[in-house]
Amino acid sequence: MSRLVSCPPAPGPLEGFAAEFDGLFTHLAQRRKFREYLAGLLAPRERSKTLTCLAGAEPVVGSKDAAVQRLQYFLSESCWEPDAVNGRRLELLLANPALAPHAGGVLVIDDSGDRKDGTATAFTGPQYLGRIGKTDNGIVTVTAVWADERVYYPVHAEPYCPARRLPQGTRDPAFHTKWWIAADLAVRAAEDGFGFRAVTGDCAYGDTDNFRAALREADLPFVLAVRPRRGTWARESDAHTPVEAARRLAWGGPAAPGGWTPVTRCFRDGSTRVWWAADAVLGGWGPDSPTRLVVATADPGTLPQKATWYLVTNLPRPGGPRDPARGAGQEHRAASLPELVRIYGLRHWIEQSYKQVKDELGWADFQVRSALAIRRHQALVHCAFTFCWEQWFTPPGPSDATAPETGPVRRPERGTSHVPPAPTSLLAQGPARGPLLAHPRPHAAALVEHLVHQAPTS
Repeated sequence: MSRLVSCPPAPGPLEGFAAEFDGLFTHLAQRRKFREYLAGLLAPRERSKTLTCLAGAEPVVGSKDAAVQRLQYFLSESCWEPDAVNGRRLELLLANPALAPHAGGVLVIDDSGDRKDGTATAFTGPQYLGRIGKTDNGIVTVTAVWADERVYYPVHAEPYCPARRLPQGTRDPAFHTKWWIAADLAVRAAEDGFGFRAVTGDCAYGDTDNFRAALREADLPFVLAVRPRRGTWARESDAHTPVEAARRLAWGGPAAPGGWTPVTRCFRDGSTRVWWAADAVLGGWGPDSPTRLVVATADPGTLPQKATWYLVTNLPRPGGPRDPARGAGQEHRAASLPELVRIYGLRHWIEQSYKQVKDELGWADFQVRSALAIRRHQALVHCAFTFCWEQWFTPPGPSDATAPETGPVRRPERGTSHVPPAPTSLLAQGPARGPLLAHPRPHAAALVEHLVHQAPTS
């Protein structure tokens, strides 16, 4: 096997991370552009991270610059596989003791949309975009994020292709619904060695019978939310919605909680709050049925809309007839009410993930049109995200030789004078308190630190 031609190193610790991917690129130019692309994604965000921004060119007028065109070719035309790059990234996560998944984590399923103009870009079409809260022209990507109380990172992502873009519509063999994509991502994560206690997701997936059936068929545990007024067939005298089932549970206040169990939730700022959880009965869902209905709320008396969860799970009740500890033959160990609340509480990490990849790493800022190029951009953003976490857990060390000796140079606004920044002789040796450092180590730590201290719960 021929030896790879040496590549100009990336700044600081980014080189060690990028070198792990060198074997996936056949040309020196690809390895160089891989490093340049990651460095651009990790740079301070002063404008949208389009190709001109990543190449350091002027917006619009610099789109024909050679550096921009080389990045465009790297995404759209060069020969490398985004799945191979993502697979290597997953291998690095599995091999890192600080980031490796374990059976106590969760796999969060969700989708997120971003607006895009026109119809020439792959996957675009009128569809509901959660980021703006309405139907508009854009792209939706289904994602699977692994999370526990300390870390969260994407495992797989797959853009959703609307039926109208396919020749045969919903009958086209290439068409897959969002729930089908989500179930496939969960299976792939398990096959890749990303263990988890359960798959979790919001009511967009919990309300989908086919999604729950697909997870059950794959023998994957789940804890999913359902809408409070999701109707079901039942006798006239029985509850017909989850909220009705919750109101039928006895509650006499904290001194006489009836069927409710107190659950203490701990938040990132150190504060705690007591919630209440209970098994409820709705149609074929019940404490000892194949599917349990669990209600968790801050106030069982009023069931506040923004502080009440209605959850369905296939994890058995401790001590019940389906508990494996009683020889029931179940493969998934029983889950108590506090554990179910903990599992679903971790679902909110995916919202933090979206904030970081979109607001800092330029997830939706791509300027390419083909499906392959979009998938490549997403794989590179995930690599930058993983590098941030690696640096978060890397002990601070001495400044490396590739570190710049001056502060970041910014172009002046039109019509204003510009005073060059004063030179600095020493870079930050630990996590930076702000995102305005261009050197990869402190900036990557700052990106993670900015959001990890705003995390919803521990």
